[in-house]
Parts: sequence; C-alpha cells; structure tokens
Amino acid sequence: MAGAESGSGSFSMSSVVADWSLVFWTLCSVILPVLITLWCSFHRSRRQMLIRDIFCKSKHDWHYTDLFGQPSYCCVCAQHILRGTFCSCCGLRVCEGCLKKADQHFLCKEIVMRSEAGARSSMSHHWIRGNVPLCSHCMVCRQQCGTQPKLCDYRCVWCQCTVHDECMLDCLKIEECTFGEFRDLIIPPYYLSTIDQMRKDKRTDYEKVVPHCSEHWIPVIVLANTRSGNNMGETLLGEFKILLNPVQVFDLSKITPAKALQLCTLLPCNAVRVLVCGGDGTVGWVLDAIDEMKIKGQECFIPQVAILPLGTGNDLSNTLGWGAGYAGEVPVEQILRNVMEADGVVLDRWKVQVTSKGYYNLRKPKVFTMNNYFSIGPDALMALNFHAHREKTPSLFSSRIINKAVYFFYGTKDCLVQECKDLNKKVELELDGERIELPSLEGIIVLNIGYWGGGCRLWEGMGDEPYPLARHDDGLLEVVGVHGSFHCAQIQVKLANPVRLGQAHTVRLILKSSKMPMQVDGEPWAQGPCTVTITHKTHALMLCHLGEQTDDDASSVSEQEHLREQTDEDL
Repeated sequence: MAGAESGSGSFSMSSVVADWSLVFWTLCSVILPVLITLWCSFHRSRRQMLIRDIFCKSKHDWHYTDLFGQPSYCCVCAQHILRGTFCSCCGLRVCEGCLKKADQHFLCKEIVMRSEAGARSSMSHHWIRGNVPLCSHCMVCRQQCGTQPKLCDYRCVWCQCTVHDECMLDCLKIEECTFGEFRDLIIPPYYLSTIDQMRKDKRTDYEKVVPHCSEHWIPVIVLANTRSGNNMGETLLGEFKILLNPVQVFDLSKITPAKALQLCTLLPCNAVRVLVCGGDGTVGWVLDAIDEMKIKGQECFIPQVAILPLGTGNDLSNTLGWGAGYAGEVPVEQILRNVMEADGVVLDRWKVQVTSKGYYNLRKPKVFTMNNYFSIGPDALMALNFHAHREKTPSLFSSRIINKAVYFFYGTKDCLVQECKDLNKKVELELDGERIELPSLEGIIVLNIGYWGGGCRLWEGMGDEPYPLARHDDGLLEVVGVHGSFHCAQIQVKLANPVRLGQAHTVRLILKSSKMPMQVDGEPWAQGPCTVTITHKTHALMLCHLGEQTDDDASSVSEQEHLREQTDEDL
C-alpha cells in the first residue's frame, strides 16, 4: 500500500510539473513574439524619429522612398539599395544607415554663394558620385556613363554634365561650370549673393549683374500646386529643383503666390517667366497675385506666365497651346525648352460683379475675376455638385479620370431631372446695353477663351457656319446658350452647335426669381435673385506655346499667330 501511495504521489507531482511546464512554454510562445514586436516597434519609431530630426535640421531636401525608380547605390557605402532616402535638390541617394554620415559629409546645392567666397561671376562644378542619369554621356570622352553595376562616375548638380571616374582628372582642368542647357533659365547662386550685397548698399541697378549670367537671360520661377488634378506636383517639384536653383521652385501648398512672386523684384525688369504647374484655378490665383504687384507699383517686374496643366479642365492651358492635361508623358527638360521658346500674348481679364436683390442693398456685392468663362445653368450645376462631393471626400478625387467620371455622372443625372429648365423665363440678358430676346434655354455661358468644358471649342461649334474665331485679347465676350446637359454633351462630341446669342464688351444678366447655380472659372455657388455685370478689368501677360497641333486645334493656329504678331506690335 505504501509503495502504491508513493507511486501515485510521484505521478501526480510529475503531472503537475508537466502542467506547469506546458503553461510556461505556452506563455513564452505568446509573450516572446509580443516582446520582440514591441522591441522592433520601439526601435523603428526611434529610428524614424532620428530620421525626421535629420530631415528637419538638414540643408538637404531629404525624402524617403520605398522603391527607387532605377538601379541605385548608396553614395556612402556604395551598396545596392532598393529603398532609402534621396535629396530632391542635389540627387544624393543613401540607405537609412548612412543618412547621418551623408548629411554631414556631402554639401547640397548652394542657393546663395557663401559670403566668404567674395564677389564672383562664375562658379566651379559641384560633383556627386554615382547614380548618373540613364543614357548620359561623358563630357570628356563622349562615351556612355553609368554602365557598370556599381557606384561609379560623376554628375554636376548644376550643369548636369557626367564624367567617367577615369576621365575625372582631365575634367578637373575645366573648373568653371556653365550651368548647361538651361543656363538662361537658372538663377546662379553668385547672382543672388551680389544682389544681397547691392541691397545692403541700397542700390537697385540689377541690370548690371545680368551680363555675368547670360546674354539672353530669362530666369524662370516655378509655382507648383501639389493638390491639383492627379497629384503630380510633388514629383515635378523635385525634378525642377534638380535642373534649376531650388530657390526658384515653390510649393503653393506651403507659400502663397504673392510671397513667391516677390523674387521677381530681385531680378531684371521685364525678364522673368513664371511656370504655373496646376489647373485653371491655380493660374487664376497666380494672376490675382500679379495684379497685387501692379497695385504695389511693381509693374516693371510683372512676369509672363506659362502653364503646365495638372487640373481637370485646363481650358486656359489648351487655349494657349500648353495642352489639355499633363501626365508625365513629356520630360521636364522639354517643358523648360518649351518655356524658353514660347511667345508672349495678352489675356483679357474680366470683373464679375454679383449684386443680390433685396436686403435693402446692405449686402456688399460679390466680386470675382474671370479668365475663362461665366455660366448659369446645367454646367454650373454639375460643377456645384462636384465641388460639394469633393469637399466631403477629398481623398477620392486624386485622379483626372475619376474627376471626369463624377462630372459625367452628374451630367447624366441632370438630363433626367432638368433642374434648370425654363431659364429664359427667369433671366434677362443685356449685351452692351441692348436686351436680347432669349429662346427656350436651360443655360447661358459667357466665354473669354476659345475652349470650354475640358477641350470643346464652343463658339465655333462644328464649323458649318462662318463665325469668327473666339479671341482672348480683343476685349469681347462671346455669349452662347445651351438647351440642357444632353445638348452640352452633343456639343462636346461635335453633334450639335450652341445657340449663339452674340458678342459684347459688357454683359448684364438679371436673375428675376428662384435660386440658380452659377460658376466663374470652375468656382460654383447657388445664387438667388441678383444682377450679374461683367466688365473688362485688366490684361495679363501670358506665354503661348505653338507646339504640335491636332485636328481640333488646326483652326486656331492662324488665330494664335495673329495674337503673337499683335502682341509684338504692342510691346
């Protein structure tokens, strides 16, 4: 009996030990991964904090990417890397582990020459080793660079010239940098240091510095809206900073056009060109800032404006020959060439005053500036619905295709509902003081430019009637009517013509009753009874690009050539 009891006791003890052992290892299998995850998360957050700290304090414009677009090598350890950090100004690429060392040992582009360098009219090359552009050629031996699968060869961050490792000693004899193909567009660092010294001496004769830069110097300022259209602004900012001086490239989500354009006052009179990367709304924002410069007495510093269309409609860009939309199909280098070769034209700008009825005239009238068109009716209703939808869920509207699909949805809906019918009974129209008898209409559109609705030449229509081409510098507005959303769609696919109501220098529209949707250059609102008066405000200096023409654009070639000749005569 005693032996049996001792046997059962040892068995129970061993089972208890086995149970505790099972519990222990179960806890280990659960807790250990949790601890490892917490440890990794802690170190990851600490590493990210250190990286953010370096980003904030660095003179480089560092950005992180999960995947480089081409084979890349760390500029410090020379190892092949798939992801890491890069500087959008000088082009340095490093892995996370070498970021601090790279930030300490490599200089970024100098936007202003250091004062200890003294007064200079030239500068030497700034070489960065490795990661040269594909298909680049050595400036010494003319052979292709970057062909070896390792960190090799050099690139100048200013003139973009590339040199083989073995040709570098010969290249050192050519110390002066010419700034390459875009020397006429770049603001050299030594120019800004010279201007800074002149301002300290209270001198403003900046033209004397120009010959040191270039004989035909036309510096360009790039203003990019990173929130426009298909969100390509961020990528374009980096590409322009690589090719130009970073000081002349601005992100409009961080700085207003009015502040960015003050750089024009440090440059020679009537020499600056501005490239606006954004939609028609961004262009209007920049032109408003230029009007503010006129009010401040800075007329001699007014720049000419070119457009890189990133928005949804881009009708003004299309009118001036810059295209209906940009999706990265043209290299940034070609865009800068187009800006250099573009011709100056004049754009009429109009004042739209909306005076509400009633309220004992206590309300101030709304005042807008119009560059493209004003409308009341179905197209304004589509814009209003689109705008309201985008305000609720802005993250969904990151693609030009999605934006146009939403417009199509609301246009189809209005074909069935017809919210703007019998417009002719609700409004009165006066052109240069003469009242116009309106036929049965749902919408009225007042045009300043040739294109409307994302690429449709509305005034000319199908071209079966001898109507003169719409111009944007003649001080005249074209006024047309539409029968509804379906009629708008027919016009855009060239199956119908609009109802042409006339041309005028002044347009007056009286909304007698009810509330109707209105828009000015794509900015919509719902308006009650009111009087809308459109009068000429000012002119804007624009740049027109006569590039490759499509069949739709062929009819406007003669018009744009005439505008160029007219502008040359005016200047």
